[in-house]
Amino acid sequence: MKLSSLSISVIALSAAFATAAIAAGVKDKPKQGKSIVESGYEWNAGGGEKDEALHLKPDLVNGRDVYEVCAACHLPEGWGQTDGTFPQLAGQHPKVIIKQLADIRALNRDNPTMYPFALPDQIGGPQAIADVAGYIQKLKMNPEPGMGDGKDLEHGKKLYKENCAQCHGEHGQGDNDNFYPRLEGQHYEYLMRQYQWIKEGKRRNANPDMVKQIQWMTERDTKAVLDYVSRIKPPADKIGEKGWKNPDFE
Repeated sequence: MKLSSLSISVIALSAAFATAAIAAGVKDKPKQGKSIVESGYEWNAGGGEKDEALHLKPDLVNGRDVYEVCAACHLPEGWGQTDGTFPQLAGQHPKVIIKQLADIRALNRDNPTMYPFALPDQIGGPQAIADVAGYIQKLKMNPEPGMGDGKDLEHGKKLYKENCAQCHGEHGQGDNDNFYPRLEGQHYEYLMRQYQWIKEGKRRNANPDMVKQIQWMTERDTKAVLDYVSRIKPPADKIGEKGWKNPDFE
């Protein structure tokens, strides 16, 4: 996979920040949470910043200000990188964003690149998490997400309908109430990476039901179903125009 010069620059900058944060030491760094592979792991456990943020009304003006930190990697439009370096965030369910941000901050999900940028001294407390989640939800999605080779889509469609739609929805729309992410239109290479991490137990905050659900899938199955998912078109009112630029950052 060839990375764009922008992606390489952003990764280098992110790594530099992460290294500096680790060297300096993060105040009040939480104890790492249990992983999916450890006894006593509980997916989506209550408590902490996640529960606080879920009960707060988002301030979209502050959400825009908080998102400026995110835009360095995920772009002002929230479209991420089509090569999968960074995921598309635009249009994602707010509860999903809240959970993932809170998990990263609590070390329940490993993301050393993002961790320094997600800390309270960078973006604020639970209110900021609620604010940025509300802002991200309203961003229009990329009309041209990164896709696979398109050679096995019928097989992928069949697998999706039989194994994924029950949670992620018939059209990959996800489920905000149950913290299931929107998958439609997500970049193929990002989906591939996260899928493998979930399958191997590397993504610490994975849903154990999904881990079990995908263990039997072959490499062909994986490529086919995720290629199909990346090509599902979100509703027209959620898609931005080709070349759209976020006016909030002009």
